[in-house]
Amino acid sequence: MTTGRILVVEDNPKNLKLVRDVLQFSGYEVVEASTGEDSVRLARERMPDLILMDLQLPGIDGVEALHRIRAHDDRSGAAPVPVVAVTAFAMDQDRQRAFSSGFDGYVQKPINVRGLLQQVGELIGRRTGD
Repeated sequence: MTTGRILVVEDNPKNLKLVRDVLQFSGYEVVEASTGEDSVRLARERMPDLILMDLQLPGIDGVEALHRIRAHDDRSGAAPVPVVAVTAFAMDQDRQRAFSSGFDGYVQKPINVRGLLQQVGELIGRRTGD
């Protein structure tokens, strides 16, 4: 079973619980943040293997949080932590905007559990060489 530490950034408690439960059941360690500011701090402190970032957050939004995380990602030459946009925006241009903003993946709400786990596994596997 694939394992790794995942930072889940979500301000909606029900969405956070769903993602946390699915990831923990699948063997991942989950770190939680409910604001963009907390995500930046926790990304530095906990060094996750992957970040799932809601785009609409109180305070700084997910795009700004991503930029701040990338600006301070000091992993001694390792690839930067992959960050996946998680959003209710479902238009093709929303997906393209997420990728052009620097996100490594895109998950649409409501969340498809199988699709989420597949994307998480691929991105963590790519990062760890599995």
